[in-house]
Amino acid sequence: MAIPEEIRKVERPRNTIIMAYGKNKDRYAVKQRTGCKYSRGRRLPVTGPTIGHIIDMKYVPILVSPASCSSRADVELKDWGGTSLCDSLFSSVLDDLMEIYSPEDAKKLYCISILRACNPGAKDCELKELYADRVLSELHSGVVLSKNTVSKFLKDVGKKCTRITAFMRKRASSVGLDAHLLVDGTLKSSESKVNTLSGYSRKAAVKGSRDISVVYAFDLERNEPVCSKCFPGNMLDVTAYEEFVSDCGLTHGLIVADKGFPADAAASHYAKNPNLHYLNPIKRNSRFIETHHLFNFTGILEGYEGVTYKKAKVNGVNKWLYAFRDTASASKEERDWLSRAEKEKAFDDNEFKKRQSSFGTIVLECDKDLSPETVYAAYSRRWEIEVVMKYYKSACEFDETRVHNDYSVIASEFCDFLATVLTYRLINKFTTAGLLRQLNYGKVMSILRRAKKVKVGDGEWRLVKMNPSHMKVLESLSLIEAPQPVMHRPVGRPRKQHV
Repeated sequence: MAIPEEIRKVERPRNTIIMAYGKNKDRYAVKQRTGCKYSRGRRLPVTGPTIGHIIDMKYVPILVSPASCSSRADVELKDWGGTSLCDSLFSSVLDDLMEIYSPEDAKKLYCISILRACNPGAKDCELKELYADRVLSELHSGVVLSKNTVSKFLKDVGKKCTRITAFMRKRASSVGLDAHLLVDGTLKSSESKVNTLSGYSRKAAVKGSRDISVVYAFDLERNEPVCSKCFPGNMLDVTAYEEFVSDCGLTHGLIVADKGFPADAAASHYAKNPNLHYLNPIKRNSRFIETHHLFNFTGILEGYEGVTYKKAKVNGVNKWLYAFRDTASASKEERDWLSRAEKEKAFDDNEFKKRQSSFGTIVLECDKDLSPETVYAAYSRRWEIEVVMKYYKSACEFDETRVHNDYSVIASEFCDFLATVLTYRLINKFTTAGLLRQLNYGKVMSILRRAKKVKVGDGEWRLVKMNPSHMKVLESLSLIEAPQPVMHRPVGRPRKQHV
């Protein structure tokens, strides 16, 4: 039915048409043109939604109601404190990633690492919402972190594992000649039946699960991890040692390791890199102890109460031996041995005399001529790698793998490594600011999560009011400026009274 001319002449928006509807076709809707399409060589218009009606010879538009809260609207209240601090501390890593990966991939790895560090235990399916709820989506917009996207992305990153190696080698190249590197490994639960990294480790009888092995190198001077690499869970540390140091490109510094990483296991790598040195403990039944009479101590270690030492050079090879005995440790070890023998009713006088000389001792080997004080101080700090592993498993909750494919495991461990680097940069920042004297790491992160910003007019973000004590934490971390004290003019002399 044709539309009456007087209806067609009613003023209405451009690019619209009028359509009659109703039982008698006496009601008129105004629909918008949304484009055109080609059909059999003809260009035909496409009719869109109804935007209004003609009532009493006048155009009446349809009022648009506000979007539903459940629609995909922008989040107007976002976590700001922790994410903003992480971005300021971690931006140099993004620059390093962009030298190896495309900008899009580098930003994904960067954002995944920050979200994992700020939200311990976060799953890949939660990253999209975490990203949208944090100011990270404002600082680095357009990063797609949906569940399927992240799953495919991690698999693709794992397939290009040489790029991960290139990144680790880049970090290792910045290690100084005098740096002290702590090397150790840890086991992560991995019950996957489809990847080759999952295997029954030496702790399988206790844990009752399969594991993967992750080896780390930690720089004592910078106080952050340098590089890492994952291996099958049933592989011994001694087997993985040479591949770890060679693949990661460790060529400078002094590697301080435990008995699981003997220098002989990576002898060829040390021979090729004369600026790389080792400091390792040797077993108490080593033949070097008897041949060099290392338990016949020759001096008292300066700066350490109750510690004696002896230093000896191994003939024919570039190796020095350092033996130390701590009287406090010796007393405790002897007491524990006697207590155990009494409990088991198996005291043997000959065995006791044989072991007594070794209580409280440690013997170290090194391919560098150092002072006993330097050697003892370097090895005494080796416990800090245990703290690294503690943060890795507890604070970051990286105690198990949540992916199954080989490629996904490799890429996910790479993201965990980046998150661990960020965690230690946060620890260093908290230490410098003096926060860890009164608060622990988890409490500071909890305060940072409470620092939120809300979107106000003109797209500006405003910090939500917080407790004064929490504001002082933000001030100490330079996230906000401390209020300037108000200067009051001094009170002057009273005016003279004129008589």
